[in-house]
Amino acid sequence: MAGSSGALRAGIYGANVPVVAVLVGLQASGKTTFCQRMLGSGFVVVSKAHFRHARHPQRRQMHLVEEALSAGRDVVVDNTNPSPQEWAPLIDAARAHGARVVAYWFPPDLAGSLQRNAARPDRARIPEVALRATLARLLRPRVRDGFDEVFAVEFDGSGGFIVRPAGEEGDGGESAYSEGNGPIGREAPGSPQA
Repeated sequence: MAGSSGALRAGIYGANVPVVAVLVGLQASGKTTFCQRMLGSGFVVVSKAHFRHARHPQRRQMHLVEEALSAGRDVVVDNTNPSPQEWAPLIDAARAHGARVVAYWFPPDLAGSLQRNAARPDRARIPEVALRATLARLLRPRVRDGFDEVFAVEFDGSGGFIVRPAGEEGDGGESAYSEGNGPIGREAPGSPQA
């Protein structure tokens, strides 16, 4: 699925239900670019990168999410969100406001993320150890984790994105990449089996 944020919004979510879109993936995986090109104009963008020096970034993030949902606005959370520890409060907030919650899964490509990260300006560059730490924690989101829908997002090779539904088993997210860190795209602990 390609196109403008309005077409993406109308095609996926419908008109009158607020949405919390949770981006899940490594640093430098294309999440922020995807957010800006595909979601940003129709969504309140919440990212801990916007308040790196906050004393309690999680508390600030949740305040901004709650504030937007209380106003009936759609929200996109543009962070790595690697595990249920990060997803659960967002899912709970969405449910409390009658909103749909959708995950956008960026399958891990460590080599690609390292290359894109190296091309960033010095101040925006993430230490490689941080990318590898995120990779070690990264779990593939699934509907059974509490999301209404999960979409896989990949680069299209022309500067855009391919967005498609990520099936529960193997479609749009399972990755053979592990580099000795265990299976990436694995299920969240405690996820019920299909």
